[in-house]
Amino acid sequence: MTLGVLGQAAGLFAVTNIDDIVILALFFAQGAGRRGTTRAIAVGQYLGFTAIVAVAVAAAFGATFLPDAAIPYLGLLPLGLGVKAGVQTWRHRHDTEEERSAEAGGPTALAVAAVTFANGGDNIGVYVPVFATAGVGGMAAYVVVFLVLVAVWVAAGRYFATRPAIATALSRWGHVVLPVVLIALGAFILVEGGAFGL
Repeated sequence: MTLGVLGQAAGLFAVTNIDDIVILALFFAQGAGRRGTTRAIAVGQYLGFTAIVAVAVAAAFGATFLPDAAIPYLGLLPLGLGVKAGVQTWRHRHDTEEERSAEAGGPTALAVAAVTFANGGDNIGVYVPVFATAGVGGMAAYVVVFLVLVAVWVAAGRYFATRPAIATALSRWGHVVLPVVLIALGAFILVEGGAFGL
């Protein structure tokens, strides 16, 4: 592994996953004060991102698990999760902050994985040509760097969610912002990919 390849891999990861930090911070805010939140988010992020990398690697080798036409429909995952979170927020709209916090469950690993995978659908299109031209050794270097940086991203999401000003804003508005972000993300993926003829 050369430093050039490591730097390129780190840069590619950062550019294609910068939006994940915001989503991770929202997940951390949702699970604030609950045991196992960090573990659930980390496991979910690794599951979702490992699936993205696996599909990209397989496609680079010529085996396509997901046809290109199916990728835009991944937007249904965050859209559905956002609608579910929005309905829950609406049902508890008159609750106090303490009641809302006690009632809401923390994020599950599967929910985080689904959002991560759906949000990374466009990453697959970027990673495939890079992996295909990097060769087996270069591809392995990219994958190792990506998996190390997933932990950095989880830590960054947690860091931002625990900054006093951000934590206060997220605790007050996170239950509203998370469904909006997930619905917007899902809609963007669907529209950008031309799903349903949009």
